[in-house]
Amino acid sequence: MAKIKPFKGIRPPKQYVEEVESRPYDVLDSEEARVEAGDNEKSLYHIIKPEIDFEPGTSEYDPRVYEKAAENFKKFQDKGWLVQDDKDNYYIYAQTMNGKTQYGLVVCAFVDDYLNGVIKKHELTRRDKEEDRMKHVRVNNANIEPVFFAYPDNTVLNDVIMKYAQTEPEYDFIAPIDGFRHQFWIISDSKDIEVVTEEFAKMPALYIADGHHRSAAAALVGAEKAKQNPNHKGTEEYNYFMAVCFQASQLTILDYNRVVKDLNGLSSEEFLTALSKNFDVVEKGADIYKPDHLHNFSLYLDNKWYSLTAKQGTFDDKDPIGVLDVDISSRLILDEILGIKDLRSDKRIDFVGGLRGLEELKRRVDSGEMRMALALYPVTMQQIMDIADSGKIMPPKATWFEPKLRSGLIIHKLV
Repeated sequence: MAKIKPFKGIRPPKQYVEEVESRPYDVLDSEEARVEAGDNEKSLYHIIKPEIDFEPGTSEYDPRVYEKAAENFKKFQDKGWLVQDDKDNYYIYAQTMNGKTQYGLVVCAFVDDYLNGVIKKHELTRRDKEEDRMKHVRVNNANIEPVFFAYPDNTVLNDVIMKYAQTEPEYDFIAPIDGFRHQFWIISDSKDIEVVTEEFAKMPALYIADGHHRSAAAALVGAEKAKQNPNHKGTEEYNYFMAVCFQASQLTILDYNRVVKDLNGLSSEEFLTALSKNFDVVEKGADIYKPDHLHNFSLYLDNKWYSLTAKQGTFDDKDPIGVLDVDISSRLILDEILGIKDLRSDKRIDFVGGLRGLEELKRRVDSGEMRMALALYPVTMQQIMDIADSGKIMPPKATWFEPKLRSGLIIHKLV
């Protein structure tokens, strides 16, 4: 069962929150962070992308960069741009995108739950990316950015959340880049805190939605600190890491689409003929066509859109992986026809998050940069949970969660 606890969050005072908050470290590169931070010395990018404080071109993995992160984290606290709450709380973080609001509970998750599989993952992690985040956690002795979990819908927790949602939030702002609304409340009432803790204790599992590398790094550093402490009791703050947990049904997963540079030596006609072996191919014309159901795909080629529907026998609806459209397209189009074997490393393919729309696929093909585009029907949260429960791993580049969590609203210290 899931073990969580409240914590003394480190947060910006209200008047500073919009100067401090930022996008997550992994959705933009160093130069983009440099531009977004500009001359704002309070921007969290100085902690999560501290290479911007060095000359352009400085590697984000330079040892000086990690040291700068810790220096800036201390500076933010010394100057009062980040202040620690004086008692343990839970927190509520709400995001509104296109009129739809999702409410997350900000908690401290238990390191052992990650190590023992109570916190379930659906993606592989890369050791180099884990080590980068581990260095960042170690040098700051804190989880600067939260991870993104999902939990099965729970009416008791929803009632607690809705009670606070009727009150004035601690933070309430529209983010400048994504244009979405972000709100934040503090759960300080001891009875409500107890209810939240007890309800999570009834859950057999929590699910990582986004932030697999941050989750791994946070848990591994926690385990590392436990081994290094001869007086380890299991109650220390490093035994926990910060997560924002959303009810599964509230989450929005967008399509995660593919663009490919060539047709592997085939002409357009030969490519369409090869597709017809496993798909019903229907030309749709010049107007953008969006997949409208599971196992239906959209192809853009030579200024035309096509509907591709996978034929019976090409997928297995009883297999949590075999039912996925990312698996069908990877096996029967990208691998079998186009010869793309490894989605993580092949330079002939790129990926476009659904927030950009299918217009972005058309633009990249029409520009001549890419030869064709493939749009997929979005994965569902239930499919992700089924895969995690089965112990299997999703194919790469399968999920695109939106909106992304803003960083800088709250931080968890490991001491």
